[in-house]
Amino acid sequence: MTRYFAMMLLICLIGCGPKKNKQHAPKDASDTMMGPYSYDLNVPEKFYMPDALHEISGITFNHDNDDTLYAEQDEDGKLFHFKLGDKNLLASKFGKKGDYEDVAICNGYVIMLRSDGTLFSFLLSEANHEKVANVQALEGLLPDGEFEGLYADEKTSRLYVLCKHCQEDKTSKISSGTILQLNTDGKITPSGNFSVNVKEIEALANIDKISFHPSALAKSPATGEWYILSSVNKMLVVTDESWNPKTVYPLNPSIFNQPEGIAFDRNNNLYISNEGG
Repeated sequence: MTRYFAMMLLICLIGCGPKKNKQHAPKDASDTMMGPYSYDLNVPEKFYMPDALHEISGITFNHDNDDTLYAEQDEDGKLFHFKLGDKNLLASKFGKKGDYEDVAICNGYVIMLRSDGTLFSFLLSEANHEKVANVQALEGLLPDGEFEGLYADEKTSRLYVLCKHCQEDKTSKISSGTILQLNTDGKITPSGNFSVNVKEIEALANIDKISFHPSALAKSPATGEWYILSSVNKMLVVTDESWNPKTVYPLNPSIFNQPEGIAFDRNNNLYISNEGG
């Protein structure tokens, strides 16, 4: 059975099972709340996070295994890992205090994204220690702007970073993204670009004008579709593999207080993390 999860810090972490295990398009405004892949966005399963993750932002799994969830909160340079429902958190210090927004794991490396576009790379095996010994800080790989969304594709060793606020996006009505290649030594190099058409999101959402500010992204292992989360807009956008928007789902603010992170496990369960208010 495929389930839907979300984490809402101070409020809860949630998830629930779909009525049917198939993709569907919304028929009307009320149907959009069912969500993609028949995830019921209004009836999620809830998990409460410990105080240390009050401002949880990015979340991810290693090889999509749901036995351990990896997370960061956006003030401390720490990688947390734990099993859902377990209040005993393990943490590894990798950097100074800063505005860290997302985390990904790819082929034995942890990649952290800071809001100014700086990436931090270190071996996942270092997460077993209280302090990470060897960290690479990688600057200049992303354009000037503010970033919150990072996804790693382990099959290709590619990283996808979506801009939240970039100057060029204001006039072009797109949400721009950068593709990076993770090398075997942990270094990261440019590998291309992509974009999401905001006008198409407006049309699907029946909104005349929108300033779209994505906060997280993930790829469904079952369908290959991209799931893009926007905390500011309180919406979940689903695109095809080529970034063409297919559906837009509103997020109930009473459930999704501040959705900042998104991830799938290997069973296509969907997890959404929410910062505490």
